[in-house]
Amino acid sequence: MNNDSMEKATFAAGCFWGVEAAFRRLKGVVSTSVGYMGGHWPNPSYLDVCARVTGHAEVVQVEYDPTIISYPQLLETFWKIHDPTSFNRQGPDRGEQYRSVIFYHNPDQEKIARESKVKLDNSGHYEKDIVTEIKPASDYYLAEDYHQQYFEKKPRK
Repeated sequence: MNNDSMEKATFAAGCFWGVEAAFRRLKGVVSTSVGYMGGHWPNPSYLDVCARVTGHAEVVQVEYDPTIISYPQLLETFWKIHDPTSFNRQGPDRGEQYRSVIFYHNPDQEKIARESKVKLDNSGHYEKDIVTEIKPASDYYLAEDYHQQYFEKKPRK
């Protein structure tokens, strides 16, 4: 597999552990990592992000083969795995680090993400408006090693 043909996608949809696990299961996803994006603090640690002083969201960065899985298919998974109408909260997790964001890496991703959001918002699937932000990808800071592929390291009982 030629790495030059791989593309990147970055999503924030709550605690990054479960989000990463959902994307890792998809055929065509070559690799995933978890980290922080969208803030104003250089090289944040998990504790910095949890203290809500950095402005970062917990994100999953997905490297994928677009000949096997498309960006719209990744977006379908993104929309299904969290509540995009919940502001700064997913389930019991609260705070700006758990906000819903699509970070786009190129103009095509931005266009597709915006169209996808409008279509879902107009579908009547949700009673409330979708609050997901769509922003350009910014500096990505890899989370600490113990967060990477967390559910594979610590299987649920």
